[in-house]
Amino acid sequence: MPTNGQLLGTVLAVQANFYRVRLDVEVGVLDDPAPLILLCTRRTRLKKIGQQVMVGDRVIISQPDWSGGRGAVSDVLPRESQLDRPAIANVDQILLAFALTDPPLEPYQLSRFLVKAESTDVDVLLCLNKSDLVSPQVQQEISDRLEGWGYKPLFISVKNGINIDELTNYLNHKITVIAGPSGVGKSSLINTLIPTLNLRVAEVSGKLARGRHTTRHTELFELPGGGLLADTPGFNQPDLDCSPEELVYYFPEARERLAVSSCRFSDCLHRDEPDCVVQGEWERYEHYLEFLEQAIARQTQLQQQADPESTLKIKTKGKGKQQYEPKLESKKYRRVSRKTQLQALEQLYQDAED
Repeated sequence: MPTNGQLLGTVLAVQANFYRVRLDVEVGVLDDPAPLILLCTRRTRLKKIGQQVMVGDRVIISQPDWSGGRGAVSDVLPRESQLDRPAIANVDQILLAFALTDPPLEPYQLSRFLVKAESTDVDVLLCLNKSDLVSPQVQQEISDRLEGWGYKPLFISVKNGINIDELTNYLNHKITVIAGPSGVGKSSLINTLIPTLNLRVAEVSGKLARGRHTTRHTELFELPGGGLLADTPGFNQPDLDCSPEELVYYFPEARERLAVSSCRFSDCLHRDEPDCVVQGEWERYEHYLEFLEQAIARQTQLQQQADPESTLKIKTKGKGKQQYEPKLESKKYRRVSRKTQLQALEQLYQDAED
């Protein structure tokens, strides 16, 4: 913890070797009553021990230069949580933002985002924007469907200000990461929650019904009512980097089944094994099977990379589908270089002269 001459703060942004840190306490040397923000470097000691500084880190600042607005990060406090993509520490919850229409809500894409969010082991809040464009009956149908998945969505409209105050209550005094596909109104939502930001907003592409990416880096923004909100670079499909054995626990419906019963086999992958309690009539079971195949393919690829003697290689086919094919014997099928061919000819000439 901080001692005399040291201050405690939160890293808001990281760029090159500089860290923008918001101090926890107000400093009386300035007239501005808002918490002071310093541009900091990292102490050489931290570099030597390999201590990285991430957005969201709680850090100790020493020897602040008030006139220059600078300081030095002398220590990083233990992290309560950590995300790798985006790289951010001490996250309390993930706000998944999707649109009900324009672009249309895609169950498979939503399921993939939810599984990725569940894998982070932090709370997940599902927010559905553009509710003003959908009838109450359709909203109820979507709500019932998602509750079957294990989620209670919050319907909002950034344009009409519907349920924005309720959403704000979920965000106050927490560090929240907002994520979701492009074009659903994330930047507009952040501008509504933090009016002083004025983030650039992109239009939805008519051809692909997707939004253009507007965010380029991870940064924490201060919410007026307290708390921090992190915008993340836009992407359409998050990577699923979990193991096949872990995947089932990222589906609340499957977790509920496993909580009351267990499969016959401890290593059950819940596909076609006998006496499996997960198999059955639940909507996202087909999603689970697809994600499971991807997780198995990823695990196999990692094992092959670790084993140079592997006889299989992964190859991407049409529409992004992947399959494994036998490797060719490198010595047998490798193209001989021109230099090697010339050397062989010279050797033949020498042998003929001898």
